[in-house]
Amino acid sequence: MLGEDLQRYIGEHSTGPDRVMQDLAAETREALADRAGMQIGADQARLLTMLVQTLNATTAVEIGTFTGMSSLAIARGLAPGGRLTCFDVSDEFTSIARRYWDRDGMSDRIELILGDAREETAKLPDEPHIDFAFIDADKSGYVTYWENIVPRMKPGGLIAVDNVLQRGRVVSADTGNDTVDAIRAFNTHVVGDDRVEQVVLPIRDGVTLARRR
Repeated sequence: MLGEDLQRYIGEHSTGPDRVMQDLAAETREALADRAGMQIGADQARLLTMLVQTLNATTAVEIGTFTGMSSLAIARGLAPGGRLTCFDVSDEFTSIARRYWDRDGMSDRIELILGDAREETAKLPDEPHIDFAFIDADKSGYVTYWENIVPRMKPGGLIAVDNVLQRGRVVSADTGNDTVDAIRAFNTHVVGDDRVEQVVLPIRDGVTLARRR
């Protein structure tokens, strides 16, 4: 994870969030102070929008919506007529997301499915149809989410996966932390998957970007 000074510098030299995203971030901090760290940063949101725009994506999937920052960023980048399907377990958290989707005029682009994403993503159409996917949910489910999503990606489609460095603990000698161990196992799984080519970006807590071959 980058130091605070460098992270601040990056923010100062990147296109910043608009009022809607500023208000969403502020409400998340105020309403969910103990969990606000689950929200992606403004620089990550900008990256997601740019990736989706570059792909000219029309079909996107998000696993782990929280209060809606990442879904808003993805939806904004979709090509005309594009759709984003979001998977989450919390009606409480996503109720905030839905209000901001409405405020930003993005609700007609987004479908929210509440339930166990391990089961729900397995119900997606089997054929390759997804242009872009973002995974940022419970870390113990990452391998399952990956296996449900990769076969459904179009060739050239991109998958972004958050929190793959665990504040640097993935290279620590310490063991016994379930979350860190799950991410280590996931990272090893991705490296061995010849269906994709991937790079780990040291943005925030680490983002794996994988391209479907």
